[in-house]
Amino acid sequence: MGTGITEGRSHSYPVVKGALRPREAGPRLSVGFLLTRQFTLCAFANFVDVLRLAADEGDRSRPILCRWAVLSDTMDVVMSSCGVAVQPHEKLGDPTRFDYIAVIGGLTGELDNVSPAYKAYLHRAAAAGVPLVGVCSGAFVLHRAGLLDGYKCCVSWFHSADFLGQFEGLNHVADQIFVVDRDRLTCSGGASSAHLAAHLVEKHVGRSQANKSLHIMIIDGVMQASKPQPGIPISLRTDDPLVQRALLIMQQHIDTPLSVSEIAQRMGNSKRQLERHFRSALNTSPQAAFMGIRLALARHLLTSGDRTIAMISVECGFCDSSHLSRMFRRHYGCTPQEVRAMGPGQGPETGTPAPISNEL
Repeated sequence: MGTGITEGRSHSYPVVKGALRPREAGPRLSVGFLLTRQFTLCAFANFVDVLRLAADEGDRSRPILCRWAVLSDTMDVVMSSCGVAVQPHEKLGDPTRFDYIAVIGGLTGELDNVSPAYKAYLHRAAAAGVPLVGVCSGAFVLHRAGLLDGYKCCVSWFHSADFLGQFEGLNHVADQIFVVDRDRLTCSGGASSAHLAAHLVEKHVGRSQANKSLHIMIIDGVMQASKPQPGIPISLRTDDPLVQRALLIMQQHIDTPLSVSEIAQRMGNSKRQLERHFRSALNTSPQAAFMGIRLALARHLLTSGDRTIAMISVECGFCDSSHLSRMFRRHYGCTPQEVRAMGPGQGPETGTPAPISNEL
């Protein structure tokens, strides 16, 4: 069943110039979903609900302006990572029935179990010029199918250090909520899937419908792709897998910092071995790197929200606001109060780890 958008499709990302062209009755936007085993329910639900709310007046949920379907080769229920099962709507069929084919990923351990029929279907869609969407670790599925060669893709900051070693050659971006690179669209999952869906709704249906969906979902209005992920900002980059893993553990324990010995023990390494790898890979110590991560998050929170400095101190693992202020001044040369007074987008962007105390 065609939607009217697929006519004259090319391999480039579809562009709607000016006002939407007159069209026959039917959805302006249609999306077919492929769910991986142990997919992330939140990422899927956010994407679908944006389409649902944009598709009809009020909250009546009729698929008038938008259409969506969960596709399958077997029609077996698909279990999400939280244990909620979803029943597919229809067989795979012709991918050109849809304007986009979206792969919803989840637990990375299940990505090797993607059906060969799904991979063949994605290749047929790509050959026909249907844009492909990778949501959450769905980008990894596209990469393993050879469908992201030469494309940039978005991954969650959470996955950027720990899992990317499994996906050699992936040209990833971990500091944006989603990436549009020609006919490949990828997002980091969670709330970013709602913003990617809203981007598509705005392009094909209209900005008011996109904003309506997000407002009903109590999400701020449509965000551009370049909006930074609301995770933990980190500027440290290395190919050393041991250091990558340690950095991820640090990111996951911001509010309750672990000692270097505890981090090394969790990894099955010695403290001295971890320190040698950090010095070789980043020319700094694990203590200084961890402090830099915590202070970077504090700086981010100071300029992007209304939390009190005392609240930020606790969230970033400092004893109190005076402890945060002391370390902040050593790292950035100014106080948290001064950064907050500068306003959004103004404060210090970088700091020098060397003078930072090894205090955690």
